[in-house]
Amino acid sequence: MLELKNIFTFYGNIPALRDVSLTVNEGEIVSLIGANGAGKSTTLMTICGGIRPRSGEIFYNKKPIHVLAPNEIVKLGISQVPEGRLIFPDLTVQENLELGAFLRNDKAQIKEDMEYIFSLFPILAQRYKQAGGTLSGGEQQMLAISRALMGRPKLLLLDEPSLGLAPIIIQQIFQIIQRINSRGTTVFLVEQNANQALKIADRAYVMENCKIVKEDKADNLLKDDSVRKAYLGM
Repeated sequence: MLELKNIFTFYGNIPALRDVSLTVNEGEIVSLIGANGAGKSTTLMTICGGIRPRSGEIFYNKKPIHVLAPNEIVKLGISQVPEGRLIFPDLTVQENLELGAFLRNDKAQIKEDMEYIFSLFPILAQRYKQAGGTLSGGEQQMLAISRALMGRPKLLLLDEPSLGLAPIIIQQIFQIIQRINSRGTTVFLVEQNANQALKIADRAYVMENCKIVKEDKADNLLKDDSVRKAYLGM
């Protein structure tokens, strides 16, 4: 579904991604783990068109997307949940969700998807008319994920969904990610919480110093001594 081939991305003259190649197959959960500053978020921003690669190619369903504008990439079926949530704090939960469906005009299906969102996150139904900025951190993360889902993506990109959340909320968020995947949405997950990310993933990549240094099935990486020492605190 998604393929990055030899991607080099720069911030000015500073390299941010070095020869990054990876694939995400339809139906998978694929995790990208690594330390803060390794290049994980830059990878997602490059996929979404927020940053142009200096060289290399990105394909989505065999279509080159590294030449497309961000809105054109969204139209193809890719949605991103950015790091730090980035909801619209002055808009209500309802308005944030409606913005997620901005490119759609299938009103009946939008209403059905809204009900699906509330089955995933019942607290959002209770906060429906509440300003997004008044929600707790965990509720804002739920809203950010829900807003992305309202675009009905085929590929969901998640950037540090556990950041700043209490352990019990983190568990809930990762369970929801698995539910979303079980309904047919492919997930590419960027996460510092390597233990949680590897537990739910099919495959994973390890990123260090702006490049991919290891790739394997997630179960194997959970048992890998170097990964356990560097990222799992074992």
